Amino acid sequence: MYNWKESLMLTDKGYKDLKKAVAACTITNLSLMFPFAVTIQVFAELLKPMMDQEISWTRMWFLFGCGLVSAVLVFLASKNDYKKTYVTSYLEAENSRISVAERIRKLPMSFFNSKDLSELTTNIMADCSTTEHVLSHIIPQLSANAISITIICVMMALFDWRMALSVFITVPAALLVILCSKKIQARLSEKQVEAKLKASDQVQEYLEGIKVIKACGLDGSKFSALDDALRLMKKMAIKMEFVTGTFVTGAQMILQAGVGLTVFVGTYLLTGGRIELIPMLMFFVIVVRIYGPVLVEFTLLPELFYHRIATKRMRTLMDVPVMDGEGVKPLKHWNIDFENVSFGYNMEKSRKDRVIKNLSVSIPSDAITALVGPSGCGKSTISRLIARFWDVNEGSVKIGGIDVKTLDPEHLMSYMSFVFQDVVLFNDTVYNNIRIGNMEATEKQVMEAAKAACCDGFISALPQGYETMLGENGSTLSGGERQRISIARALLKNAPIVLLDEATASLDPENEALIQQAISRLIEGKTVIVIAHRLRTISGADKIIVLDEGRLAEEGTHEELMNNKGLYERLYRIQQESLGWSV
Repeated sequence: MYNWKESLMLTDKGYKDLKKAVAACTITNLSLMFPFAVTIQVFAELLKPMMDQEISWTRMWFLFGCGLVSAVLVFLASKNDYKKTYVTSYLEAENSRISVAERIRKLPMSFFNSKDLSELTTNIMADCSTTEHVLSHIIPQLSANAISITIICVMMALFDWRMALSVFITVPAALLVILCSKKIQARLSEKQVEAKLKASDQVQEYLEGIKVIKACGLDGSKFSALDDALRLMKKMAIKMEFVTGTFVTGAQMILQAGVGLTVFVGTYLLTGGRIELIPMLMFFVIVVRIYGPVLVEFTLLPELFYHRIATKRMRTLMDVPVMDGEGVKPLKHWNIDFENVSFGYNMEKSRKDRVIKNLSVSIPSDAITALVGPSGCGKSTISRLIARFWDVNEGSVKIGGIDVKTLDPEHLMSYMSFVFQDVVLFNDTVYNNIRIGNMEATEKQVMEAAKAACCDGFISALPQGYETMLGENGSTLSGGERQRISIARALLKNAPIVLLDEATASLDPENEALIQQAISRLIEGKTVIVIAHRLRTISGADKIIVLDEGRLAEEGTHEELMNNKGLYERLYRIQQESLGWSV
């Protein structure tokens, strides 16, 4: 038996709702036979004068009353149908989107190295929309039509099996045409999806790089990648519609041939005296009534085949193992230890891709530790391993003696605050962007965090103050203002471990001074890991770890490292000499 629950990736509730939707649609289809039965009886009564009989107006009024009751029954059945079919399918699609989003949130960062943003967006939006449409417009109606047609066929066969056969003989023949095209449509669907994803990637790349494109004169025909992707998407869409339309139209022609066949058989039987006029008219009305919904379903059936491609992608996403651990382990100490750690973003493919190489180092608690070294030496990677954005390939990272691999990522995050060079702000109010640091914070706590991060001044000058919408990624703010909001978040979270990744880089002196004040308040009494290229900003750190090509080069205080005359001293001297450079 075909497993609809697994095929459609439904929850238990979603599967139960689907069965209720099929039952509701079946009841609606069968309820529509009541007005049909009344109509037949009205025709029979109106045709009595042709057979030298009188019309019974008492019966006509009775049939009129039955018609009103039938209309009420159809209305109630349709209302129940809408509730059981459309409302529940929208709720299931909502749950699917949330489920996919939650799954993505728990995936390791290594997963995103191999996936495009457009593909993940398609998973959440387009694929879930396809599921929504299949649940609301295709499966319940298709299943209900199959059930109701079977019931009606049996009932009609009781009147005249020859007429019943002429009505329904074309249905399986037409369905066979659609099913035979299943593999062809599936193959074209995959190609069309690939073309859509490629076009989405190119559109995203075009929009993200619009400044470079304009600056380098790559607009128009010179930016051919986008044009080629859009042309391919159009070509595949036309090809898909043509092939699908050919099979669907063929199936519809075969199905509608049943109308002519029914008329031919009915006329033949009537002229031979083997069927009466009223039953024949009944079959004529039924054939028109039944074929209408089936023709519509035939046009929607290819979308059911396309949905299998969508669920295949969603199933691939949902099967990716998440980062897990035991979230109940409390951290009581904040010292961080790297023990023989080796890591590479693509280390599964080649050990030559290692970024961190057999690193053993300790970061003391309640102190400021700076990570320095040439570009590409692994400074930012170390902070990401501490936060468990990635898991190490070899060795272990421990916080307070507990391996971070054994901790639930969300539980681990509750002990850490981050201030990155590239700040991410959401298209929401200033207040809500700060409150992300602690969703349980009161308005007073949010205001205090903003003041401590030197944000209150520029926020008060905004049109609506803290209720001002920031635009996409805080586009209405300067780099320094965005950075200070990021620090306000971290202050509000008040986590015992703080990671600062180039927090004051690329800022003007005024903003740098304000941010340094905010950071000073943030790091009081915390375990702080600072990543900085400007060595003068971390000369007062309790410990400085110097990295070179993923290995520990040296460690100590600023004075100790300067006296060692090693890599740190050379980098510091080069930076001091560059301070005197001018245009």
